[in-house]
Amino acid sequence: MQLIEVQNALMGLGMIEMTWISAFFIGAGCLALGWLIGGRRSSRAAPKSSKDAEINDGGRKKINRGKPPLEVEKLAEIIEDFKMVLVVRNDLKMGKGKIAAQCSHATLGLYKKILNRAPKSLNRWEMCGQVKVVVKIESEDDMLVLQERAKSLNLPTHVTIDAGRTQIAPNSRTVMAVLGPADLVDDVTGGLKLL
Repeated sequence: MQLIEVQNALMGLGMIEMTWISAFFIGAGCLALGWLIGGRRSSRAAPKSSKDAEINDGGRKKINRGKPPLEVEKLAEIIEDFKMVLVVRNDLKMGKGKIAAQCSHATLGLYKKILNRAPKSLNRWEMCGQVKVVVKIESEDDMLVLQERAKSLNLPTHVTIDAGRTQIAPNSRTVMAVLGPADLVDDVTGGLKLL
């Protein structure tokens, strides 16, 4: 009699363990199924117009807002060494934290600017270790001259304009970011001193 009770107790324990295992696998299966269905639906979402649709290397559709690719994109196919230089205005006498924040704004601004218009360039820069060099310049006019030089070489730039809530006057141009092949970027910023 005791043997039967022990067997029934073990069977009950086995059933409880089996129930947990079953619940786990059913939950995992539902999660996987939901992920697959959700992934297919989001990748099938139609762009607003058919001319805006473009397929990238991953097979996903991306939306090109009608702006042409940047010229630097062609260089990414033939030149390997890319870098970003951040040109900081020294005449504003910004504190270290302010400079760090403004450099971050400039980096992110340039990144967002070229994300869809020059993805190969961005990828090349990332493959080079996302090289960033910070240099200083003495005036806004000098920085704008550098920006025009970069534009003449078809290098993408972004100038950060401060809101003026803390240390400096509103609408002050604080940092310029430029990205491209190292030799071309050096043609623009090579004469400046490190910050």
